[in-house]
Amino acid sequence: MALRAGRARRMIQIAEFLPPDPSDGVLWPIVKQAGIRHAVGGLPAPQTLADGEAPWDFMPLLRMKQLYESHGFELAVIEARPPLNNAKRGLPGGEAEIDTVCMLIENMGRLGIPVWCYEWMADFNWVRTNTEVPSRGGSLVSGFDAALLADAPGTEWGALSEETLWRTLQHFLERVVPVAERAGVKLAMHPDDPPLSPLRGIGRIMSSLENYDRLLALVPSPVNGITLCQGNFRLMTDDLPMAIRHFAEQGKVFFVHMRDVRGTVESFEETWHDDGPTDLLACLEAYRDVGFDGVLRPDHVPTVAGDSNLRPGYSPYGRLFAIGYLKGLREAAYREHPTTDSGPSSPTPEDSP
Repeated sequence: MALRAGRARRMIQIAEFLPPDPSDGVLWPIVKQAGIRHAVGGLPAPQTLADGEAPWDFMPLLRMKQLYESHGFELAVIEARPPLNNAKRGLPGGEAEIDTVCMLIENMGRLGIPVWCYEWMADFNWVRTNTEVPSRGGSLVSGFDAALLADAPGTEWGALSEETLWRTLQHFLERVVPVAERAGVKLAMHPDDPPLSPLRGIGRIMSSLENYDRLLALVPSPVNGITLCQGNFRLMTDDLPMAIRHFAEQGKVFFVHMRDVRGTVESFEETWHDDGPTDLLACLEAYRDVGFDGVLRPDHVPTVAGDSNLRPGYSPYGRLFAIGYLKGLREAAYREHPTTDSGPSSPTPEDSP
């Protein structure tokens, strides 16, 4: 699909996930030095809260937003969640958890923070069976082998069916979507990681393109959409550009995680951004063709020499390569296509001083 002649479109924006504490190491300075101007943030850190405050209250969120802005970053997405396990399982206390989400969404709307990235994985979040897989030049990546979990015990809450998760998700959306519509905040559902069900007796429902279509139909709304985490979607389909177009042409892609994996959903390892099986340039061209102008962030980078592997996938120096590589791919994708941000020889917003 080519851009219509004479029709300029905005380009996809490159962001980085920055925990809301610029004093924690070198991450904030090197991301800024790499030319990134959009931040994906968490929730306010506990040490920043005054007595009686919660992270989803207005004042802590205001201070956090001002913190990003004081360092030259626009807070584009919040990618952290209040506790939601009771809501996911349909247990007592779930309604109070949903009340908390509604408060977060309302305050995001008051502050002009446009996207909330959430997920519907019960009991545990992303799962890897190895976080020290040797990769290029001795770098480290994470991997997953479902066979190693064949005899893993269940969780303290017991087994959970996919049917229960669909029921609780529909209830959650019926409560939260009207709040998000009034607030002007987009709800971007992250896929299960890995998109495999069940894991340790726990059902997982955000695990296929068909299930994402079902998500969008549960409570139809302009604010009900997705986080297109390419590493997980790569495990759902062999044609990732097709999947991008399928959802983005509906206006349902609100946020992008760009990473890659090698293998199958039962057994895979993560890769450097330039060393995986996916044609990432074709993916960026797909976002370009549908006019997506939201943010993507590099995701799950290798741990490289000089970095710590304490947070696998999120080491600071590994991000520099990913940022540079993706900026180069973006330049290639948009070079012959006019945008409202820049022409072929002009700096992009992230590059501008």
